[in-house]
Amino acid sequence: MENGEKHITVVDENGNEQLHEVLFTFDSDEFNKSYVLYFPVGAEEDENEEIEIQASAYVQNEEGEEGSLQPIESDEEWEMIEEMLNTFLDEEETAE
Repeated sequence: MENGEKHITVVDENGNEQLHEVLFTFDSDEFNKSYVLYFPVGAEEDENEEIEIQASAYVQNEEGEEGSLQPIESDEEWEMIEEMLNTFLDEEETAE
């Protein structure tokens, strides 16, 4: 995934490709992984003005080609991701 790339294609459990917009990416030294947070392109905010944000670990292919998204497997990773997301959202609100 190129830095600055704004869209990724995610294949859902039914094999359908969906275009998602990348919210932000970050690396974790603690888990030695890269993570990407994203949401469906054209997603509408629900009544709580929230969009379902998804997260995956990102594994780069050895050839330097496009990598693959891996599911988040541990509660510790989810907690760290939520913390990063909250920090990101706080900074976004402050910037407005």
